[in-house]
Amino acid sequence: MTEFVLSDEILDRCGKRAPEYDRENRFPFKDLDDLRDAKYLLSAVPKELGGLGLTLAQICQEQRRLAYRSAPTALAVNMHLLATGIAGELWHRGDQSQAWMLEEAVRGAIFAYGYSESGNDLEVIHSASRAERVEGGYRFYGHRHFGTLSPVWDWLNTYGIDTSDPDDPKIVHAVFQRDTAGYRIVETWDTLGMRATQSHDTILEGAFVPDRHVLSVRSPGFAGADQFVLALFGRFEPSIANIYIGLAERARDLAIERIKKKNSVAMTRSMAYHPEVQHTFAEMIIELEGMIPHADLSPRIGQMVSITAGCGRRSWSRSNTGASKVHSESSIWPWTCQAVAACSGETNSNASTAMPAVGASILRIR
Repeated sequence: MTEFVLSDEILDRCGKRAPEYDRENRFPFKDLDDLRDAKYLLSAVPKELGGLGLTLAQICQEQRRLAYRSAPTALAVNMHLLATGIAGELWHRGDQSQAWMLEEAVRGAIFAYGYSESGNDLEVIHSASRAERVEGGYRFYGHRHFGTLSPVWDWLNTYGIDTSDPDDPKIVHAVFQRDTAGYRIVETWDTLGMRATQSHDTILEGAFVPDRHVLSVRSPGFAGADQFVLALFGRFEPSIANIYIGLAERARDLAIERIKKKNSVAMTRSMAYHPEVQHTFAEMIIELEGMIPHADLSPRIGQMVSITAGCGRRSWSRSNTGASKVHSESSIWPWTCQAVAACSGETNSNASTAMPAVGASILRIR
């Protein structure tokens, strides 16, 4: 029997709080407290450093279970698990350069990301933001969106392009503390179903990062990808795919529960017996059954991505680990809409826990 870090009791509490957090546009502080008490925030930290030492596959399963009850909470904590997961993976391979991040996490620090930006469809490998080389480090300038964990992060990952040498530009990845000068958070987030992530905008206005907190300096494009970038892709794509799966499973179960109670004046039994409704549900479940094994396989492919630096297979591995995320996000959008349409009326109520789940499918735009 599989043992999970997150108990059913913790998941149940997160699920019960989810509608209120979304309705009131608040960060899920109580969820975070529960996850911290369970040491879930240390899932990716090696046991040798005081963490739980979970594998990527184990974390994906935990995230899927959490997303089933509260997708916003799962997405929010995923950013922290990504940062510590990359650091832990590098540590296992003998690269100690990010060991300090693992030590910070053990002391209770939370890591987040300020990566997304307008006008850049090649996030991570290219940048529309600027990294300016100065004495002792870099200053960053840009406008970041989707700053998940904005109310609580202690360290923010960001990056930009250094064009001081036009013939040899560099992508610079770094992380800075919350008390750093030269940035501000603009509270823009009000996205139905995902309000609790509190993914506000972050404006970088010369935030200084010392060299010791610079994580990677490399050439633009995937050809310049190093172990850090490969680990980032290899862990992010599978974890997000599994969050989608958890959300889809929740939508399925809510829809099945509700369709049994939906009636029609033209039928003597519930709408669950309507042939076209059964057809709709069959299509949804067949699609979901195809998504699940793909997501189950994605952590293994993600590990392959992380070890392909310097060899010709990196592009193949990157495309395949990304495929699981694309498969999940592109399928769940029409899938969840079908579930809501089939159940209609009740899902539009503020009291319905289905509505946050539907809103969470907006994750597909990230």
